[in-house]
Amino acid sequence: MFSEIFANDSTTIVSEMPAFPRLLLHFFFNLVITGGIIRFLYYPRSKRRDYFFTFLLSSTTIFMLLFLLDSVSIQVGFALGLFAIFGILRYRTEMLPIREMTYLFMIIGISVINALAKEMGYIELLVTNGIFILVTWSMEGTNMLRHVSSKHIIYEKIELIKPENSEALLADLKKRTGLNITKVEVGTIDFLKDTAMLNVYYDTRETNMADSMPSENFNSADDD
Repeated sequence: MFSEIFANDSTTIVSEMPAFPRLLLHFFFNLVITGGIIRFLYYPRSKRRDYFFTFLLSSTTIFMLLFLLDSVSIQVGFALGLFAIFGILRYRTEMLPIREMTYLFMIIGISVINALAKEMGYIELLVTNGIFILVTWSMEGTNMLRHVSSKHIIYEKIELIKPENSEALLADLKKRTGLNITKVEVGTIDFLKDTAMLNVYYDTRETNMADSMPSENFNSADDD
């Protein structure tokens, strides 16, 4: 009963607040939430300042667009359009990695919720944003899920790719790369050059953006 009364009172306070102070209140609340997620959950592992910049500006732009639209039907339609556009987004210079795409999608969702929740009480708004933070922290900020990266390697000791030499192959790759490799997959084999394409998986605490670089770039550079 008390929570319902408090929620109703907070909703009334928000709805009766003048437009400009309400805009500032919602904007700074959204900025603290999205900025905190990006700075303390996303950035420590990726170290990508360019995506930090992209996420914050995307959040600010989407929030302002939705908050300042007068018609509710336009707001909802525009929000759904944003999800559709970013759901198929591909940057022309490089493919957007899955992790960055997920964070971008989440930042858009949080900004949409905070912009459209003009009549929502403070309790509901805090709980909604808190759920985003809690779930993201549980995935990123703890060791519940082990982060595994992969690399493509052109390997010349072709005799070690045989199944019976798997332990020797793993030991050689660990020694030469210095990585904690846990799994090796053998791909294309070139008997003319005595090389094989390997896909190695290794444990790491940070995301290496070079791992997502297509192997064709390495091959073309080697041919030149």
